[in-house]
Amino acid sequence: MNLDNTAFLFPGQGSQIVGMGRDLANAFPEARGIFAEADDTLGFPISRMAWDGPESGLNDTINTQPALMVHSVAALRVFQSYFKASNPAFTAGHSMGELSALVAANVLPFADGLRLARRRGEVMKMAGEMAPGGMAAIIGLEISVLERVCQDASAPGEIVQVANDNCPGQVVISGAKSALERALTSAKAAGARRAVPLAVSIAAHSPLMLPAQQGFNRAVDSLPLSEPVFPIIGNVSAAPLASIEDIRSDLSAQLTSPVRWTETIQYLISRGVTTFIEVGSGAVLTGLLKRINPEVTGITLGTPSNFDQLLEL
Repeated sequence: MNLDNTAFLFPGQGSQIVGMGRDLANAFPEARGIFAEADDTLGFPISRMAWDGPESGLNDTINTQPALMVHSVAALRVFQSYFKASNPAFTAGHSMGELSALVAANVLPFADGLRLARRRGEVMKMAGEMAPGGMAAIIGLEISVLERVCQDASAPGEIVQVANDNCPGQVVISGAKSALERALTSAKAAGARRAVPLAVSIAAHSPLMLPAQQGFNRAVDSLPLSEPVFPIIGNVSAAPLASIEDIRSDLSAQLTSPVRWTETIQYLISRGVTTFIEVGSGAVLTGLLKRINPEVTGITLGTPSNFDQLLEL
């Protein structure tokens, strides 16, 4: 399979669903092996959590993040069993998905990446308990307008900022609850079609994640990283992470910085990418893709039927 104009995309939190990866593991020994390795690596049955729930347990960020990686890597290994030595031109992951992208590009072995994903969830949960905040989805405002709204709504010790620039007209903001409430009011006054608080207590990708970032950095610093075998586009820079130093720099700011997803996809398209394969759970990223540039092709790859469709192309 020619992947010269293809990028692999790896989903982050919000793409999880009870049952994720079960059909894939039942159908393919490569996927089944990854789930078994994950259970052994973590010391508890993350496969059972992903396949059987309960939903509340899977939605706990300490389980969500490693479960998403396991499904993504399981799907990746099945793809590699069909298309040996076929690497994409680029890869990128949305928030937690960036760790899956690092595993895909051989920067980290799967076991190390999985433990890092688990640790990322742990430190984010602890930071949320120490300094509860909030997040909100804003629909229908340009990013430049929303950035000004967040700046005006912020105050010393009460920061709100853009957390995820997902696609034109769909942005998530994050920060201290009082500043978030001011930003919601101002966003509606500025013409937002919807400004909806999300059911989370963690202010991801905001300054409230600084304690989590520090704990995450210690975990990253303890790991030997390898040069990527194909380019990774970073969340923080929306540019290629061409070296180990670039990767460490991106990760060292990832939890407190916005996910520049729109710019990431636009960069990939500017480099000639015409096909995007979302590897893992759900179709969130291919859905965003349609709103960024409807002329490119988005393919999901997380179930046996997805592979049947891919092989027919």
